[in-house]
Amino acid sequence: AMSKSAVKISSDLLSNPLCEQEPSFLEMVTAFDTAMKRMDSFNQEKVDWVCLEMGSAGSVVGSFSSVFPSLNMAVKRREQTLQDYKRLQSKVEKYEEKERTGPVLAKLHQ
Repeated sequence: AMSKSAVKISSDLLSNPLCEQEPSFLEMVTAFDTAMKRMDSFNQEKVDWVCLEMGSAGSVVGSFSSVFPSLNMAVKRREQTLQDYKRLQSKVEKYEEKERTGPVLAKLHQ
């Protein structure tokens, strides 16, 4: 996905009017575009190779999660912690917007 984005960016740069005005910029952007397309092609070949070796993309993910079960649990814990943080952050923002009275200040400093 990242290399696809890089290819899109390089294509957008090539269509920039500045490329018509500055030959050196056009040369640099063309080299960048070529490199990004080669990188994307290389990445796609590697993905295809892995999928052929493992059978399918689903089995690739399954094999990694069976080899690294703690990684999957760590990702889930991180997501849960992030949700908790966002929930608590919104509470703090809500209390900061309210008038600063005794009960509100007490809840803010919990």
